[in-house]
Amino acid sequence: MAGYVAIARIGPLPVTAFSIVLLAMIAAFLGMRLYSVLGKRTGHEQEPVLPRRDDRAAPAPIRLDDGDAPALAGPAADTAGLVYEPAAEAGLRQLLASDRNFDAGRFMEGAEAAYRMILEAYWKGDRDTLRDLCDDDSYDAFVEAIAAREARGETLENRLIGIDSAKITAVEMSRGEARVTVRYHADISAVTRDADGKLIAGSMSDATATDDLWTFRRQIGSNDPNWLLDEAESA
Repeated sequence: MAGYVAIARIGPLPVTAFSIVLLAMIAAFLGMRLYSVLGKRTGHEQEPVLPRRDDRAAPAPIRLDDGDAPALAGPAADTAGLVYEPAAEAGLRQLLASDRNFDAGRFMEGAEAAYRMILEAYWKGDRDTLRDLCDDDSYDAFVEAIAAREARGETLENRLIGIDSAKITAVEMSRGEARVTVRYHADISAVTRDADGKLIAGSMSDATATDDLWTFRRQIGSNDPNWLLDEAESA
């Protein structure tokens, strides 16, 4: 009987003590689970500093010959899956070191929109739009060409059919200014008419493939977030 009584005295733990032990066991189990998850790469870690196009939603290529197409489409898709060429990576990292808010994907969305807007403004002789999107030298060159065309009485009926691809090819940093060069492969239908409306050159039914290199610049740290066209040339 004495032995029985002794066992009875060390029977069930008080409710409070048992709860503490149970909570400690649960905490230990959760801790092991968290370590097993956080200690592994799951594919959801912070994105690379330089975004890849295949990590972004892949929109359809810009097709402006479609009457129902939106005024501004996203970056044109391409098979390489990058918004920059490998040779530009070092320059992009240097730019990111100076401007942590720079995003190559968003920049390319704006660069493709600027390409369309600047071309259409030049074709229409829209000096105000060119003034907003170009630096002084580029603006002066466009305006000079527009003035010469107007003096001849010529008009352009050009259309940007589509941007096949657009990539950053080079990035330069100098004295706090960034210059980013973009290569565009696009299809353009071009028609030139004289003062009487007679066709001088081109055809609306045949698109011409273009290979253009445009360089945009912006002062790092400026309150103005816009990039301006600095140079435009055919590759």
